[in-house]
Amino acid sequence: MAWLESLLSPLKKLWLRMHSPKKKRRGIYILYEDVKSCPCEDVHVLWSILVESHPKSMLPPPTMMNSISTIK
Repeated sequence: MAWLESLLSPLKKLWLRMHSPKKKRRGIYILYEDVKSCPCEDVHVLWSILVESHPKSMLPPPTMMNSISTIK
């Protein structure tokens, strides 16, 4: 019966993952407000480098991007 459990275990994990509530994946952009409020110029430079190196699929909504471009 162990072989049956080993067969069904991955299917059970897949089923649970597909039917669990979706999580918001905001990534590094949860730090955006902290970076925006920081008076240190070095932090803003490092943030702009980080944003430019990130893939386009991970970019925040356009309203946040407008604010990021004004930080530079």
